[in-house]
Amino acid sequence: MRCPFCSNEDTQVKDSRPTEDNTAIRRRRVCDACGSRFTTFERIQLRDLVVMKSNGQKENFDRDKMYRSLSLALRKRNVDNEKIEKIVNAIVRKLENSGETDIKSNIIGQYIMEALMHLDQVAYVRFASVYKNFREAKDFEDFLGNLEDK
Repeated sequence: MRCPFCSNEDTQVKDSRPTEDNTAIRRRRVCDACGSRFTTFERIQLRDLVVMKSNGQKENFDRDKMYRSLSLALRKRNVDNEKIEKIVNAIVRKLENSGETDIKSNIIGQYIMEALMHLDQVAYVRFASVYKNFREAKDFEDFLGNLEDK
């Protein structure tokens, strides 16, 4: 594993342990050259997923991109990173278990919306405002009105 600080390719594993939800192995590493410490995660990947965007483009699925989107929606909310990681893991498992390798981006967005709706309604509205491309205050009013009906 290459050191993220000095790019040295000779690093050592100092500690390995499973994550709390047992979906990954957390490895603490130290660089032999600069002495820096860093953490890596090893996860099972059942299949390579490809995201089909609404404009027809395809790109490789990136779990970190989903994690960043959730983190942004949950910014300054009382939700810890472990809960975000559990949501990401659950969505990735759903996608991998679907049997499809090409996943439409709107399916991923719907899974994220469902998870946020049950976790934190403010984050749900934040994510929806970007995902559904709200352009004016009326869009928020309509969305919140639909939220109250549920």
